[in-house]
Amino acid sequence: MYDLAIMWDWLSFAVRWLHVITAMAWIGASFFFIALDLGLKKAPNMPAGASGEEWQVHGGGFYHIQKYLVAPENMPEHLIWHKWQSYMTWVSGAALLMIVYWAGAELFLIDPAKADLAVWQAIAISAGSLTVGWILYDVLCKSKLGEAPTFLMVLLFVILVAMSWGYNETFTGRAALLHLGAFTATIMTANVFFIIMPNQRIVVADLKAGRTPDAKYGKIAKLRSTHNNYLTLPVIFLMLSNHYPLSFGTEYAWIIASLIFLTGVTIRHYFNTMHATGKGPNWTWGVTVILFILIAWLSTANTWDEDYETAEAAPLTAYEQSFASADGFEDVHDIVLGRCSMCHAREPVWDGIRWAPKGVFLETEGDIARAAREIYLQAGVSHAMPPANITELPREDRAKIVRWFRGAGATSQAQVSPNS
Repeated sequence: MYDLAIMWDWLSFAVRWLHVITAMAWIGASFFFIALDLGLKKAPNMPAGASGEEWQVHGGGFYHIQKYLVAPENMPEHLIWHKWQSYMTWVSGAALLMIVYWAGAELFLIDPAKADLAVWQAIAISAGSLTVGWILYDVLCKSKLGEAPTFLMVLLFVILVAMSWGYNETFTGRAALLHLGAFTATIMTANVFFIIMPNQRIVVADLKAGRTPDAKYGKIAKLRSTHNNYLTLPVIFLMLSNHYPLSFGTEYAWIIASLIFLTGVTIRHYFNTMHATGKGPNWTWGVTVILFILIAWLSTANTWDEDYETAEAAPLTAYEQSFASADGFEDVHDIVLGRCSMCHAREPVWDGIRWAPKGVFLETEGDIARAAREIYLQAGVSHAMPPANITELPREDRAKIVRWFRGAGATSQAQVSPNS
């Protein structure tokens, strides 16, 4: 039977690919319409109800675009709704969260040094926080604060900082930043699903019925769309942060994530102003650079270090024990220590490596047993690790890793997920 661990990894790859494709479509459409909206100009002889127009050239053709502040007098026969990019980005992202962080909770989600959670507890916090975040945000937007958009944005930033700290106190650093991105992306997609699209449907229904649409629906949708615009760039950073341990492998990861939201504001302010006036405020780039330098400094300003002795003395979980007691573990333990741990250590000794890649440690028996599936896929089935086989891991040692994992993962469940 085809190896379920390999099938699971390809499933993760396929869903990640879908997530990237749909996110590109959503972000591209969002940025285009924000730029279009800000660049619209008044012109003579525009149709009744039109608030501005713009001419564009692309791909050898000219495009004449007009915007109606509320709606045109008559409903056009062909109307494109921009919604599926957002929906599928969230659906694929949620699926990826489940595949990587829920199914791999013991390795990627739970940090016993922060919160010794059961798998079901960690998953409940993960899912519940995303739901509660949207409810809180929506209530604030529908309150009188909706009439004070600047103050509302500041309050939203405060909420994001609080969530950043909370996630960092609960999950692994990698999972904390990813969840903050998911928290924000959930708000963005829910804005489209629960607010922007329903309001547009009301306007369309009024047009079809011959009624004059109320301009308030467009105003409400515009507020949520603006929030989405300023949140987009930070979400991209947070979703990519798992590739950069310096961003999450520090006690100040929650501050780093918070500052990233400010860089998103400065960058978007520049481009939004440029689209509206033809020239962006250059001071925003200076502020962005300063923020990024501060982020880089915080990434190495730790006052704590991972405690090897504590990790070595920690009792193995049932999952870890299933691999540590399997035939061939002693050989694999020696192989990993000799070929992998110089980089994947709490204090790496390989020149140029300051933090363990992806925050994965491979020093103790528990480390190695917990990362069994990743070791199997990265250094057993494939030759992805060590990079360029720099530590000269021989084929016979890779074969020992494969035999050990397949022998320990006797059931399909053990092969698929550390939560089994």
